[in-house]
Amino acid sequence: MIEFKRVFKEYDNKITAANDFNITIKQGEFVYVVGPSGAGKSTFIKMMYREEKPTSGQIKINKFELGKIRDRDVPFLRREVGVVFQDFKLLPKLTVFENVAYALQVIEKAPAEVKARVERVLNLVGLADKADTFPDELSGGEQQRIAIARAIANKPQILIADEPTGNLDPRTANDIIKIIERINKQGTTIVMATHNSAIVNKYKHRVIEIDDGRVIRDQKRGGYKDESNNL
Repeated sequence: MIEFKRVFKEYDNKITAANDFNITIKQGEFVYVVGPSGAGKSTFIKMMYREEKPTSGQIKINKFELGKIRDRDVPFLRREVGVVFQDFKLLPKLTVFENVAYALQVIEKAPAEVKARVERVLNLVGLADKADTFPDELSGGEQQRIAIARAIANKPQILIADEPTGNLDPRTANDIIKIIERINKQGTTIVMATHNSAIVNKYKHRVIEIDDGRVIRDQKRGGYKDESNNL
């Protein structure tokens, strides 16, 4: 499903964000990626959907070898990898329905299929009644639910979540994790970068800890203590 072999990533300022990553994530796993700010978590996440390219090494996502994939084929990779961001990235002038539908329309799904899929994922995240609402009329938690619905509308095999609860209060963060767990139980592989040690310790899953560009721990059903207190 996801495989990193001898992966290094060095930026122009000589900062090494990935130092010999060797990681395998199997289909259906739920993995937290933890570590302090600047540790390399976001780089690890971004390399999975080719927002960043490794300096060296091999990354495989399903049938795609990211070091060899052509730029014109990147959209095909991203059909298999849904991404949820901390700041939602919803389109403000589109309704909830239109935001979710847009992800399907760009890959030319038939209108009837678009309608059926949007309705299905809005029901999954508990916001079917908000279909005609605009993003700025929603709470932060509701906007994140819509972002999740958009990310899974195309039935990706992998869902990547980069700090999805970072801007949310603890109760809303718990609600978001419950939705992500529900998606995982349907067979979707989850890779979630987070600072939220309370979530990691309450909802136990595999933990990959990164510090200073190195994987310092890879533990099945591990916990996490965030020394930075950046929750």
